[in-house]
Amino acid sequence: MKTLLTIAIPTYNRAHLLDQQLAWLARAIQGFESECEVIISDNCSTDNTSEIIKKWLPYFSKTKFIVNRNSENLGVMKNIAYCLNSATSKYVWTIGDDDPIQDRTLSYVVENLKKYPELTLLILNFSCRYEPTGELLYQRCFDIKDEEVCAEGKAVFEFCLEQNHSGVGFMTAQVYRTEVVQSAVKKWSSGLNNMEAQVYWTAFCAANGSAKVTKDTYLESAFGDSHWMREPKVLLKMQYIDLPKIYIKLMEIGYSIKFCRKLVLKHFLKNNWRVFFGALRRWPILAITTIIPYLALVGKSAKGILLSPKEISTSPSSDILSTTSQT
Repeated sequence: MKTLLTIAIPTYNRAHLLDQQLAWLARAIQGFESECEVIISDNCSTDNTSEIIKKWLPYFSKTKFIVNRNSENLGVMKNIAYCLNSATSKYVWTIGDDDPIQDRTLSYVVENLKKYPELTLLILNFSCRYEPTGELLYQRCFDIKDEEVCAEGKAVFEFCLEQNHSGVGFMTAQVYRTEVVQSAVKKWSSGLNNMEAQVYWTAFCAANGSAKVTKDTYLESAFGDSHWMREPKVLLKMQYIDLPKIYIKLMEIGYSIKFCRKLVLKHFLKNNWRVFFGALRRWPILAITTIIPYLALVGKSAKGILLSPKEISTSPSSDILSTTSQT
């Protein structure tokens, strides 16, 4: 019999954090052992990750527990995709080894997946903390007044993306219908080279069924210590190549041209241009060859909106979810 939920943890060289996350999972899974499977995918760690996994194995004796160790470091997105593709349950929840998750969260997820079997996407609201200083950046990613399942999953995604892009790109906040997200990974196989591919996977699941966003927060995102935040070239690619590519891919899976053009212009107007100018000083050729196609996309989007003033109308998602804007 197929289990309800796969809980997958991709990890690399963060044994101490994995230790904490497995301690949380060992507590949270009690009572749901037979309804879940656990996958740990070690991206060829050089620390004591293997020892930590062995330490916790006895605590999951009632649960299917799969351990994978890649023969080499595949990169973060390919390791996440391995987790998604290896899941055999009806739903898959891929969680970060460093994301604090409340003890009540797993029971909430399981209960909702049972209550709403038509869901293709469940988004868990979360708070965000700036890790270097401990400052809480915001209490809730999405300001939701009425928590309910929406049959128009695409509208839910549009609302969430417009409120806070990080919400649909934050891996631990997304619970997917397994067969749907696996189709998304397969449909855009080259997306594994895109650091923003999680946004596409979320959009795909939303476009292929019903979705729900929680009103309460169930976890926390730690901002400011990700490896790509310390790699200027990676950050340049994410902001000016990867994310704009996502906006184009959204149109291919049914999101309106109007909506995607607005995203491009919003990205241009609110972007952190220090990333580009910093790259321009260090690697002028790389920066220029990166920015030219981006500016061409911005120009095309602006032209499209100027020629069609009606396209600046309110997003169709605004009258489906009862919300207030995230500031």
